[in-house]
Amino acid sequence: MAYEGKKVLVVDDSSVMRQIIKNTLKQLGFDVANLSDAEDGQMGLKRAKEGGLDLIISDWNMPKMTGIEFLKAVREDDSVKGIPFLMVTSEADKEKIVEAVQAGVSQYIVKPFNANQLEEKIKAIFK
Repeated sequence: MAYEGKKVLVVDDSSVMRQIIKNTLKQLGFDVANLSDAEDGQMGLKRAKEGGLDLIISDWNMPKMTGIEFLKAVREDDSVKGIPFLMVTSEADKEKIVEAVQAGVSQYIVKPFNANQLEEKIKAIFK
């Protein structure tokens, strides 16, 4: 599957986790020039509204604006609501997953995860 030209925004308050996800995306064939990141949902929303994104990968637990608040804000904004949204989180509670699904999440992955798991979720989004 070719990901050239696909623009991805990685949103996580951990710079280490952002780097891990971006490195994994690079291994999967994404162009590093098309990978951007943000450290919280507020910044993520601002970046998303700048346009051109093909995928948002976001953590759940972040300061300022959590991943679920970020997801809801994206889904409520006509200019960005169609962007696929992959939630990456340590939240494995069924209630949380249901909440994310009801809020319009495209895919959900629980930490810790490996490159294969991330690739499966991304394939499902772009199929």
